[in-house]
Amino acid sequence: MWTYLAKRASSTKFKLPSESFYLPSSSNSRSFSRHSNFLEKIKPGRTQILPGFQFLGFDKVGVFAPRNELGGSSFSFSEEHFGFSKYLRLARYYGSAAEAIESTTDTEDDCPTSNEVQKLLEHMLKEEEKGKAKAQVETKNGSVEGMANYKFKMLRKRQIKVETEAWEEAAKEYQELLDDMREQKLAPNLPYMKSLFLGWFEPLRNAIAADQEYSKRNVHRLSHAPYFNELPAEMMAVITMHKLMGLLMTNSNGVGSARVIQAACQIGEAVEHEAKIYRFMEKTKNTKSANADKPDGGCAPESIETGKLKEEKEKMAKDQKRLRKKVSMLMKKQKQQQVLGIVRGLDASKPWGQEGQVKVCDVLVVGSRLMQLLIESAYIQPPANEIGDAPPDIYPAFKHTLRTVTSDSQSRRYGVIECDPLVLKGLEKTARHMVMPYMPMLVPPINWTGYDKGAYLFLPSYVMRIHGAKQQREAVKRAPRCQLEPVFEALNTLGSTKWRINKRVLNVIDQIWANGGCLADLVDREDVPLPEEPDTEDESEIRKWKWKVKAAKKENNERHSQRCDIELKLAVARKMKDEDGFYYPHNLDFRGRAYPMHPHLNHLGSDLCRGVLEFAEGRPLGKSGLHWLKIHLANLYAGGVDKLSYEGRIAFTENHVNDIFDSADRPLEGNRWWLQAEDPFQCLAACINLSQALRSPNPEATISHMPVHQDGSCNGLQHYAALGRDKLGAAAVNLVCGDQPADVYSGIAARVLEIMKRDAEKDPKTNPNALHAKRLISQVDRKLVKQTVMTSVYGVTYIGARDQIKRRLKERCAIEEDSELFAAACYAAKVRENFILW
Repeated sequence: MWTYLAKRASSTKFKLPSESFYLPSSSNSRSFSRHSNFLEKIKPGRTQILPGFQFLGFDKVGVFAPRNELGGSSFSFSEEHFGFSKYLRLARYYGSAAEAIESTTDTEDDCPTSNEVQKLLEHMLKEEEKGKAKAQVETKNGSVEGMANYKFKMLRKRQIKVETEAWEEAAKEYQELLDDMREQKLAPNLPYMKSLFLGWFEPLRNAIAADQEYSKRNVHRLSHAPYFNELPAEMMAVITMHKLMGLLMTNSNGVGSARVIQAACQIGEAVEHEAKIYRFMEKTKNTKSANADKPDGGCAPESIETGKLKEEKEKMAKDQKRLRKKVSMLMKKQKQQQVLGIVRGLDASKPWGQEGQVKVCDVLVVGSRLMQLLIESAYIQPPANEIGDAPPDIYPAFKHTLRTVTSDSQSRRYGVIECDPLVLKGLEKTARHMVMPYMPMLVPPINWTGYDKGAYLFLPSYVMRIHGAKQQREAVKRAPRCQLEPVFEALNTLGSTKWRINKRVLNVIDQIWANGGCLADLVDREDVPLPEEPDTEDESEIRKWKWKVKAAKKENNERHSQRCDIELKLAVARKMKDEDGFYYPHNLDFRGRAYPMHPHLNHLGSDLCRGVLEFAEGRPLGKSGLHWLKIHLANLYAGGVDKLSYEGRIAFTENHVNDIFDSADRPLEGNRWWLQAEDPFQCLAACINLSQALRSPNPEATISHMPVHQDGSCNGLQHYAALGRDKLGAAAVNLVCGDQPADVYSGIAARVLEIMKRDAEKDPKTNPNALHAKRLISQVDRKLVKQTVMTSVYGVTYIGARDQIKRRLKERCAIEEDSELFAAACYAAKVRENFILW
């Protein structure tokens, strides 16, 4: 583990530009070394306040500098450095290390503190009381307009409360995560800690390297010298930072302090253990390379060594290779104790000291020296309050003090190492940096008028999801307003559409989910039982059992993920089901595609999401609407029905009127015809709406809230056909009129099936693909090839197509053995690729 972290850290040059740069003024602390050029001339920047926050009663909430005010080359702070955890998934680019520490998430401005949120809620309560009193007066005067105005104001107050409470709840959850990570000694993996390590790593590594050189020349004069060169400097630097910060965040004496002896022992023991592993890995690596240089696989000539000695050497080499492979695998899994158990038995070097007491002293000496170097090289910068060009003050990040403890009338003094309060303060502030808790809005979103002006009332909102790519953000900001106006107008139109929850469909989903799921494409709420270990010593049987256990665990992990996804969707639906309506603010991804900002329950989601959502404002069906509702139901049923002509689809719906009525009246107690549909919950919603219309005295006057989704036919191929003026291709993807819809996927599936039938007739001895073809003949259909054909125009690779086909085959349980399934997917992917290229 330490080797990996040290390599990632040392491969990055933490050099800062010599030009002047702007250090934003905020309460965030920054870490660096007094030896770096952080003390260059500081250019004062500008303070920017988010618009609208003064109206909400906030104090100053954001301070940052434009990109063009940051001097020097970009500074990359991403998971490429130190192997960052999942909290920093995407690359970020900064003008200085100070800016890197100032901004640790994609949130461009500081979030409000808990005190500010409390002020906002108190302000809202006062305004609500005033609004109620005003509404009572307007009601006495018979003011209908006043009532509508009051209702909107109350919805707006509720919306602000929803946004602030969601933010507060997210902050609490993140704080709980911080506490859990502290208890599990995982605090060094937090994003804020990583940002501190970025500033401390290089000076600490250099200090250790210099001390190692001095120790070589004075090996008998320094007590730590014999053990100080057993690891590279970068590995010792990473171990020292991680071990010390992990201890400071979890110590029983109080967060932020630890006894010197305890810290030195932990650091020294970690270095000793890692040194054993490092020696073993280096030794086996050198042996391997040395043997490769010798003639005849590393064996001496027959005249010098006997054949028996050669066999023993070969056996030892194989055993060493096997052990090295095993140790490498355990190190990747971070199973330190198992690695040490293997290495201790093979390490011929003497331990640090010959007796227990002496060994403890050696460990203490090494750990103490490393802590001393960290104290001397690690510094932290407080908020910059200086005026003009004066450099800011810097303080040591750690200090060594003496503490007196009285117990049973006896006083005892011991050494303590403490971190600066600014380190803890910065850690606490990271609780406000998390994923935005975007929820559907109770009032129409604010119209987009700029990059960060629009959508939510309180939560920071951005018109494009840049994921840290500041160049893209600046490009959007520089774009002329007239060029962005159509984009803003489209997003505003999407955001102003009012939605509501279809309660009848939601009740059906709740019943299915409460009874264990496993119906209408809902995942089973129970895990797959793990197969029992066979009572045999047959290696092939044991190998099959291990594969089955692995497959069962993977299936359970996937089910867990799907269950969490469904729970999130249902939680939002239950929360919004009693609302008259709600809205989805939209923004763009990096490609320019529009998506709802709320990620879980939206109209672009799964069948469950689309089935439970409907328009809040209904419209009379009319003759055309009734016509399209019947077509829509046939499209949702699918199974080949959606490939009929419009008249054929209408006829299908009219021929199943009794099934439609039964599905609407008794969705779970009846014959469950709607469950046969490809999109069951949307089909159920259509059955309910159509049954209401057909039972009405005037079906065309029935109010409908049903969205009718429409989609293109392989949009990528449509673009190619249009660009090439390809009549044949245009007909295949419905760019030209036809009696019934064309299906390019079915056509390609038919051609792939022809190729596989020809291969299946060949001799398996000369053509191994014959066996795969025979297995797949019964599996080739439209669904098997659809995803690979659709993504081929977007540059899907052979490996990607293979994995797509493998997933489809696995869903059908067509082939049980994983090895055979993999080989069959490889063959199918090659056939598809060759056909498309042809």
